[in-house]
Amino acid sequence: MPPPILDVHDVTVAYHRKPVLWDVDLTVTKPSLVGIVGPNGAGKSTLIKAILGLVPLVSGSVHVFGQPVSQERRRIGYVPQRESVDWDFPVNVLDVVLMGTYGRLGWFRRPGAREKAWAHECLAEVGMADLARQQIGQLSGGQQQRTFLARALAQQADLYFMDEPFAGVDAATERAIATLLRQLRRDGKTLFVVHHDLRTVPSYFDHVILLNVRLVASGPTPLVFTEDNLRKTYGGRLAILETMGQALSQEERTA
Repeated sequence: MPPPILDVHDVTVAYHRKPVLWDVDLTVTKPSLVGIVGPNGAGKSTLIKAILGLVPLVSGSVHVFGQPVSQERRRIGYVPQRESVDWDFPVNVLDVVLMGTYGRLGWFRRPGAREKAWAHECLAEVGMADLARQQIGQLSGGQQQRTFLARALAQQADLYFMDEPFAGVDAATERAIATLLRQLRRDGKTLFVVHHDLRTVPSYFDHVILLNVRLVASGPTPLVFTEDNLRKTYGGRLAILETMGQALSQEERTA
């Protein structure tokens, strides 16, 4: 039996001695499209950063494909929040996408014709082929997000972590992102996606993680994305439950 794609054991993270993740256990054994859902301050972005080794752990361990993350970085792609990126940095769209090839090239080799052709293919995949020479600071929010998705594609990873890729994008970009995520899943990739719109969870994700500092529930979306679990995750706020009803109604209409 192959090792789990992701195995998170007893992970706790604290900022200024205040826990923001507490005793999280999580195992994913087969390719999945996983939504990470919870209220503001629940630790969703921190969970991704803890898995990637970008924040220190107070306790616990993380393994991907049976190995420490440091040994499998070439197989991991990461799309950060747009707000965390310096969009004034003087590079164009193609330069950003080419950064996704560095892991396989090594830092002391420059991308050649093969890598540039691959980067152009990735840009075409996200509908950005005509903007390869555009400076990143001149892009719209949706175009910025598509650029970072193209960079993730260029990594040719097996495991992806995406921090709110749908946030602040137009409807056309949201549809394009959703289509791309589904295609990656069909190609045997595993994707963890921080997501905030509960109405689209049932249609976007086959698995879901409900998080509020502690892990509330995780598993197949039809089993986990329930009113009872959302009450535990969000504290029973009326607006959340109304949204939940809209999400379930939408799922029933499209079933």
